[in-house]
Amino acid sequence: MSWVRSSAAASRVCRLRHAQARGLLSFNRSFVAARPPLSVTDFASSGGRSLEWLSRPGLNCSWILHCCRSLHGSGEKHQQAPVPRAVPLSRLTDTFFDGTSSVYLEELQRTWEADPSSVDESWDIFFRNFTGQAVTRPGVSGQTIQESMRLLLLVRAYQVNGHMKSKLDPLGLEERNVPAELDPGLYGFTEADLDREFFLGVWRMSGFLSENRPVQTLRSILARLEQTYCGTIGYEYMHISDHDKCNWLRDKIETQVPDKYVPSRKAVILDRLMWSTLFENFLAQKWTAAKRFGLEGCETFIPGMKELIDRAADLGVESIVIGMPHRGRLNVLGNVVRKPLRHIFSEFSGGIKPVDSESGIYAGSGDVKYHLGTSYDRPTRTGKRIHLSLVANPSHLEAVDPVVVGKTRAKQYYSHDKKREKNMAVLIHGDGSFAGQGVVYETFHLSDLPNYTTGGTIHLIINNQVAFTTDPKSSRSSPYCTDVAKALNAPIFHANGDDVEAVVHACELAVDWRCTFKSDVVVDIVCYRRFGHNEIDEPSFTQPKMYQIIKNHPPSLEIYERQLMEMGQMTEEEANKMRDKVMSILNEEFINSKDYVPQTRDWLAAYWAGFKGPEQRSRIRNTGVKPEILKSVGKSITLLPPGFTAHRSIKRTYEQRAQMIETEHGVDWATAEALAFGTLLVEGNHVRLSGQDVERGTFSHRHAVVHDQLSGEKYCPLDNVLMDQENEMFTVSNSSLSEFGVLGFEVGYSMENPNSLVCWEAQFGDFANGAQVIFDQFLSSGEAKWLRQTGLVLLLPHGYDGQGPEHSSARLERFLQMSSDNPFSIPEMDPTLRTQIQECNWQVVNITTPANYFHVLRRQIHRDFRKPLIVMSPKNLLRHHACKSNLSEFDDVQGHPGFDKQGTRFKRLVKDQHERSDREEGVRRLILCSGKVYYELDEERERVKGHDVAICRVEQLCPFPYDLVQRELRRYPNAEIVWCQEEPMNMGAYSYVVLRLATAMRSLSHGTFEDVKYVGRPPSAATATGFGSVHAREQKELVQKALQPAPISLKVF
Repeated sequence: MSWVRSSAAASRVCRLRHAQARGLLSFNRSFVAARPPLSVTDFASSGGRSLEWLSRPGLNCSWILHCCRSLHGSGEKHQQAPVPRAVPLSRLTDTFFDGTSSVYLEELQRTWEADPSSVDESWDIFFRNFTGQAVTRPGVSGQTIQESMRLLLLVRAYQVNGHMKSKLDPLGLEERNVPAELDPGLYGFTEADLDREFFLGVWRMSGFLSENRPVQTLRSILARLEQTYCGTIGYEYMHISDHDKCNWLRDKIETQVPDKYVPSRKAVILDRLMWSTLFENFLAQKWTAAKRFGLEGCETFIPGMKELIDRAADLGVESIVIGMPHRGRLNVLGNVVRKPLRHIFSEFSGGIKPVDSESGIYAGSGDVKYHLGTSYDRPTRTGKRIHLSLVANPSHLEAVDPVVVGKTRAKQYYSHDKKREKNMAVLIHGDGSFAGQGVVYETFHLSDLPNYTTGGTIHLIINNQVAFTTDPKSSRSSPYCTDVAKALNAPIFHANGDDVEAVVHACELAVDWRCTFKSDVVVDIVCYRRFGHNEIDEPSFTQPKMYQIIKNHPPSLEIYERQLMEMGQMTEEEANKMRDKVMSILNEEFINSKDYVPQTRDWLAAYWAGFKGPEQRSRIRNTGVKPEILKSVGKSITLLPPGFTAHRSIKRTYEQRAQMIETEHGVDWATAEALAFGTLLVEGNHVRLSGQDVERGTFSHRHAVVHDQLSGEKYCPLDNVLMDQENEMFTVSNSSLSEFGVLGFEVGYSMENPNSLVCWEAQFGDFANGAQVIFDQFLSSGEAKWLRQTGLVLLLPHGYDGQGPEHSSARLERFLQMSSDNPFSIPEMDPTLRTQIQECNWQVVNITTPANYFHVLRRQIHRDFRKPLIVMSPKNLLRHHACKSNLSEFDDVQGHPGFDKQGTRFKRLVKDQHERSDREEGVRRLILCSGKVYYELDEERERVKGHDVAICRVEQLCPFPYDLVQRELRRYPNAEIVWCQEEPMNMGAYSYVVLRLATAMRSLSHGTFEDVKYVGRPPSAATATGFGSVHAREQKELVQKALQPAPISLKVF
């Protein structure tokens, strides 16, 4: 036999023994660090059970082999061992590394062989196990402890490295080196040992190493190892540190299940494989020049996915959220999620109109068909129903991963699925993106965090063995594309994409794992792309050898049909009948697609029913709160439990907040935020705030969670606003140090239910650009492309206070540049309706008062539609003496300062705080600004007594408040118009505001673009200076320039 010890193998054994003699054999340091050296006392007290350590991940086989030889010699003839002096077992501390242990155990074995009752019961159990006497049949003649240990090592080598010998590549292109550890010759076995019987069993082990397994020949043991670990599924799980999880997998993997798939199941698998294959063939015939990113080469994915869903439903899963890239998406939409085939065909034909001219229903910009999502209640093979949601995804392949996980977590919250049993996420990846995209790891990293876990995600990889045109050796540094998953202790199942039953089995095992252990699992389907990256691509340019083989390689459907026919489980006539049925349905759906009209927008389903699209008008609502509710909530958020030892500074902060509520004056930013959250909770809304350090707040201002200084116990006042408040109704959670992954998670969370205020706060606004893909592909354009609304709030600390170029700017200009409002057209500005904001893609605000912050947060919930809200949140205004509000500005009482003609609401523009009439001809300059620079301008105005200068704050930059700006332009007909900002000229709001301000001026014959004067920093590559003295000088100069007596020149200082 090929594995029998060859001269090379014998040479390896000799080198191994020589290394032992020289003391050069290494051992696994992590194992030794975790466990003290094994003593005879330890060994004895465990009754031989210490051998279960052989199953531990990361154990170095060479070290164990060294121990075996120390224990029982090197296998060569040696002299009679001397009789040791008597030492009580309780005092023995010799280790495997000492010669005494070897001598002692050899003598102990001789004593036991002569009289088993003369040794301790634990040693009797140990020797019985390893001579086969613990089983019902006679003992195994001649099996030594050394051979038992070596056999255990061989089994373990297959468990650890058997996947390296498995037959995974359908094309046979992959060159793999079989590990030397899988050669039985390395462990001293020869051909003469093949038909010897061995007992194989270890206490508390499953599978091959189970105690109750019968005696087997070495030949049968090796055959089972090869069949199990070196077939068309490769298993990687020995990196998992949890012993029980490894045992569970061993039991599932190593236990033979005869006739797992009976003929009726195989017929179902064939039917699903036929649908998968013929769907792609049909599209290719009808639309030969269309890009569709078909599934050819991995058609077995569809049967695997459908079996996964069936199995999940049987285990109690009621809803699955799916995220995937474009390859195979149309097949998944049609065959898995059950999007009407006529709808898909109509999209190919261009038959679905973007806008119905009669109804005027908004359809946005739309997106290519292989990016779209849908949802559907699907029946399963066993008669159950399960809800499937396929989330729309851009071409940024893995960007959807955290979105899917966040949406799943939200589903679990709203369905009270605390055990994470009813709702599950499934993510489908490509091999290149799974290994190469950092957001994959960021998403994995959320999997076990308390406020982000979903109880495990199933990851399915369509492994093309090439990333667009890049070979694996150039696209990753690890052997497998899945190796990143090992960092999170996820099991990995590699399946040959040509073996449909292997793919189905791997998917079913993955579901069983997820539903049992509530943790992530990976299925790697090793396949190929029959037509390259897309159908009009020429893959032979870069992979000529691969595509020469693919050209002659049979499809998986042909392979499986032939297999079933050879086994006598299907005839050619039956296969043709199934094929004709599928083609008949496809043709019928194609004919019906020609006049197909979609009935509804599926985003309006479930919780979103009744919410309005951009074409529907929504009334403006007041956001003030009754004074008694404000007082009640204010009391709740300022009380700490009796006996709670808060830090003295935090205790003082809470006392000050209580005084603000009591006196109704001096309400600061953090208190206003807590009041907004608390009043929304009282109204029955879910509130969630996450991000880096949000519990305390980056600037130590929020203190939403307080820590007892003696016990470490935590207390969150907003968890106790209501009697018996539901767990997680208010959630504030520090996140991992991630922007892309965490923001994507919150986007998904916010998409599930509109009756929730979901906020993400950046540590500094500057760091938000780590999530730029989420801003670009989901938040700014998601509604236009996919008709998906979200009311997510982004809190991005922004402001120039001398902290340098990385802690000053949230890149306000980028958000404004992505805004979709027209700078040259003033929309209808009805005072009671707000079509302007409904037609814009999002809102961008830079707020200057706590009361206005309170109202803008509440406005997110008190409207009939949802839009993302980008807040340039303050830093030094958090404690600024002038940045305070009275409690009366929060209520809805007529006559109070915040009440105007329509009630108490968010103020899109705050007019000059000096008493002004409706027309002030004596004001020489009107300064428009946004954010904290207002307070510096106001302070300078008081210093120079510039009462002929008016300062207005544009609190909402996007959509631009044309009506309110026009009101102020009319008020100051002779004023010079100035835009003042802290940011450089090429940043901040200037380039956005100047066009819209000029449009407003032109509409009133008040001037043109050239009449808008700029005051601010000059253009710059960096957002801010890193020198404190330079910052102070620049800030002083721009403030002084804005208030100078002379007219403002066009020259930038």
